[in-house]
Amino acid sequence: MTYCVGMMLDRGLVFMSDTRTNAGLDNISSFRKQHRWAAPGDRVVTLMAAGNLATTQAVVSILDERTKAPEERQPSLMSMPSMFQVARLVADTLREVIGQHAETGQRADSSFNATLILGGQIAGGPPRLFLIYPEGNFIEASADTPFFQIGETKYGRPILVRAYDPAMGFDEAMKLLLVSFDSTVKANLTVGAPFDYHLYEADSLAAGPTGRIEADDPYFESLSKRWGAALKEALENLPPFDGAG
Repeated sequence: MTYCVGMMLDRGLVFMSDTRTNAGLDNISSFRKQHRWAAPGDRVVTLMAAGNLATTQAVVSILDERTKAPEERQPSLMSMPSMFQVARLVADTLREVIGQHAETGQRADSSFNATLILGGQIAGGPPRLFLIYPEGNFIEASADTPFFQIGETKYGRPILVRAYDPAMGFDEAMKLLLVSFDSTVKANLTVGAPFDYHLYEADSLAAGPTGRIEADDPYFESLSKRWGAALKEALENLPPFDGAG
């Protein structure tokens, strides 16, 4: 399984993904699920994937190959005039890959399915964030839906819903996402560190700070312990239930 989050802030975009994949408890490994393409001064595009690994790797490989072969005049991430057109290209590529592998064609419940989070900015337009479904359709983030999750979403969602603020800085957003990922890891063995992240500053048109947070990262370990202690303290401080009889 997977857990990825893409988030819109007033300051820009934040992306975080885990790296664990498994095909049973005896076959667990790590693969990068976050990919970036950038042309400084023109565009930055980040893609995160959840679902069948062969499908997502094929999609990324096709998109990457097309950026390296301009002489073939195929549409690519680096030639699209807007992020909406990039989203259409990625969605079409995903649908084509699934359709080629599924025995009965395109099916949302196929074992070859995948879901993607796409975000970035192209010169002349604002930062944009999309959630792309295996059927090839997609939706865009807005003030009402400012973040997207894919993969094992339920355990890490409550803290995002309660604590998200579009005005927060990147440091606060990273803290929020790490708590969300920690909650997911604690509840589901199919999600695990290391976690990859990318912080994109709006209108910079350049890849921002990126990195990988390991399971034994001192800050992450401290955050996990302090968050757990804070939850216990908050529970103890709640008024007692007086209807037990």
